[in-house]
Amino acid sequence: MKNDNVVWHQHKVTRTARAEQKRQQPCVLWFTGLSASGKSTIAGAVEQKLFELGHHTYLLDGDNVRHGLNKDLGFSDTDRVENIRRIGELSKLFADAGLIVLSAFISPFRSDRRLVRDLMADGEFVEIYMNTPLEVCEQRDPKGLYQKARKGEIKNFTGIDSEYEVPEHPEVILNTAECSVEECAALVIDYLRTHSIIHD
Repeated sequence: MKNDNVVWHQHKVTRTARAEQKRQQPCVLWFTGLSASGKSTIAGAVEQKLFELGHHTYLLDGDNVRHGLNKDLGFSDTDRVENIRRIGELSKLFADAGLIVLSAFISPFRSDRRLVRDLMADGEFVEIYMNTPLEVCEQRDPKGLYQKARKGEIKNFTGIDSEYEVPEHPEVILNTAECSVEECAALVIDYLRTHSIIHD
């Protein structure tokens, strides 16, 4: 419930000043896709490249966030919505600090991804769809989650008994079944350069 006594406080150091100091355009790179589609791997590779180029970043990973900030949430549809809402607000704060934020979450629902996009200024939300086929994700299955879901040991598992809504207009589409980690990361970096988010 909204508290009318809470007022946003404007600080002297502005978002623009933070971005100029870091010589980059803040944004949120939102990696979305099925479990084992390559989200964390590619996000990590992109962050490494950005770091080597001297940019300021932070990578938010689904499992890591659920160890702390969102450890009180389960995997029901309601909890999934709240999980992404919190991550969206956190990403917005990090972008306000002038960072390039990389978020690697399944985020299966279009409405939740749209909610995060709407939090950001125009051009600052970059949706990166991991278009990796379900059969490839199941073959990888590094945590054995698909196997458990097929046996009914895990309920509401995205791609098995819970729907994944494919992005309608993502800024970048990657398929890790066809492209290497290096190639996928390069495509993201190329997008950032083309859209003047980073400069050499």
